[in-house]
Amino acid sequence: MQQNLYSATFIFDAGEFDDEFHRLDALIAEAARRSDGYVGEEAWEDPKTGRVANVYYWQGEAGLRQLMQDPNHLEAKHQYEKWLKGYRVVVSQVLRTYGDGGVALPATGTVPTEAVAAD
Repeated sequence: MQQNLYSATFIFDAGEFDDEFHRLDALIAEAARRSDGYVGEEAWEDPKTGRVANVYYWQGEAGLRQLMQDPNHLEAKHQYEKWLKGYRVVVSQVLRTYGDGGVALPATGTVPTEAVAAD
């Protein structure tokens, strides 16, 4: 059973992306993947509205905090209005995951079958 699973969901309405956006986006994604306790990520787009949600998962808060202090993340935060029409971030502690076994947690390949205990 995985303890203390956290997620951060970055939800945004896309504007115009340029080379600088794509460069920073790739660097931020790589920083997330290198952060402590990184589990994986998923992305969703609503075809009706174009709204995007990127979800990152960690085994604890340390990796999430690392990402928040990454210089590329901080740079992108200061420039977001150039590329996004709006955004929202949802940080959550995952209380449980379950399913039929057909969908694994991203990147780990682990199929969640038990509840994740909350402290």
